[in-house]
Amino acid sequence: MPRHESTQGPGRAFLHGFRPARMIAGLCVLATALLYGGDAGGAWHTPWWVAFPLVFGGLLVAGAVAALHYGIRRRRAAISASRENREAPASTSGSQAIR
Repeated sequence: MPRHESTQGPGRAFLHGFRPARMIAGLCVLATALLYGGDAGGAWHTPWWVAFPLVFGGLLVAGAVAALHYGIRRRRAAISASRENREAPASTSGSQAIR
């Protein structure tokens, strides 16, 4: 499978860009797994209901972060597009050859 170049600039190796909401959701599920892993290993006791607020709360926070991140990306794209419209066109001399 070919490796795609990132559109985020040089030095960035992310395939699809940084997704903070996915990281938050993954960390909440990982924390839940660690809590129940410690319970299964006998290190501590975790009640059965702890997974629900932890996972669903993490998904709620991840959804809010995703909406915020989407708004920021959209605003940056709009600013970038408006800057492109203010610059001079590629050729102002009118000497393009028509083929």
